[in-house]
Amino acid sequence: MVKKGVAVVAVGGNSLIKDEKHKSIPDQYEAGRESMRHIVDMIEQGWEVVVTHGNGPQVGFILRRSELSINELHPVPLDYCGADSQGSIGYMFAMALDNEFKDRGMKKQSAAVVTQTIVDRNDKAFQNPSKPIGSFMDEKTAKEHAAKEGWTVVEDAGRGWRRVVPSPIPQRIVEADAIKKLIEAGFTVVGVGGGGIPVVEDESGHLVGVEAVIDKDFGSSVLANLIDADLFVISTAVEKVAINFNKPDQKWLDRMTVAEAKQYMAEGHFAKGSMLPKIQAILNYLEHGGKEALITNPENIGRALKGETGTWIVR
Repeated sequence: MVKKGVAVVAVGGNSLIKDEKHKSIPDQYEAGRESMRHIVDMIEQGWEVVVTHGNGPQVGFILRRSELSINELHPVPLDYCGADSQGSIGYMFAMALDNEFKDRGMKKQSAAVVTQTIVDRNDKAFQNPSKPIGSFMDEKTAKEHAAKEGWTVVEDAGRGWRRVVPSPIPQRIVEADAIKKLIEAGFTVVGVGGGGIPVVEDESGHLVGVEAVIDKDFGSSVLANLIDADLFVISTAVEKVAINFNKPDQKWLDRMTVAEAKQYMAEGHFAKGSMLPKIQAILNYLEHGGKEALITNPENIGRALKGETGTWIVR
C-alpha cells in the first residue's frame, strides 16, 4: 500500500438513496453523513482527501420537477441540473464533514467546489447519445419532446420511453488547480460532482455548457491524475471485486494488476453498467501515472487501507 498522501475518493450518487422509501433530502443527508464518517476515519489516519460523487438520481429529480412545472416556470438545462446537484450534494457533504471534524476535535475544514469538466466538442458521443436520463414517458409524449425540444428518445427495455444524452470522455477539470491548492492548504474538498459539469471550448476558447453527462468515475480519475493523487478510491456497494460474479465459481479478488484487470475485462467478467466503468476509470488513472487504486464499500474503507479487505489495483 502507498504511503499516506492525497487520495481521491469517489462516492456513488445512488449511495444517498437507501431505498424507495428514503429519497427525501433529510434521508439523503443521513446517508451522506454515514459515508462521510467513514471518510473522516481515513482522514484521521493521515490522508488528505478530495471527495467526488455521483448525481444520477438527484439530476433525475431536478429534471422531473422541471417537467412538472413546465407550464409555470422555465425548463432547467441539463448542465445547470448538474450544477444544482453539485451545490446541494456539496452542501450535504461539507456540512457532514465539518460536523464530524468538530465531534472528533479535529482542526479540519471542508470546501465544496462547483466543478466544470472540459470535453471534446468533436467527441463521437455527441453523434450517438446513449445515456438515459429523466423520467419514463409514453411514446406519444416522448416524440412530442423530440419534435419540440430536439431530444433524442429511445424505448427502454419495455419500461417506456426515455430521453438519452451524450456521455463524452472527460479531458480536463477546469478547477483542478484550485482543488490542489485547497488540499495543500489543509482543506478536505468536495468536487467533480457527477463527473463535473460538461463544458466545451468554442472557437475563441470560451467555455460553453453542453447537454451531456460524464461518468463520475472517469471524471474522478482525470482529477486524480491532475492533482497527482497518491491513491484513487472508488466507494461502491461491494466490499471487493469478483470474477465469475454470481456464479458457482465466483472468486473475490484481494489484488490485481493492470494486466490482470485487462484480461478479466476481455473475458467479460465485469458488467457494463456496474463494475466495468469503475475498472476502466482506475486503469485510466494508473496508466497516466497513478500509483494505486482501491475498490470497496464505504464502511470498509478504514479496514481496506490497513490491507484487511477491499480490492487493490496496481500497475
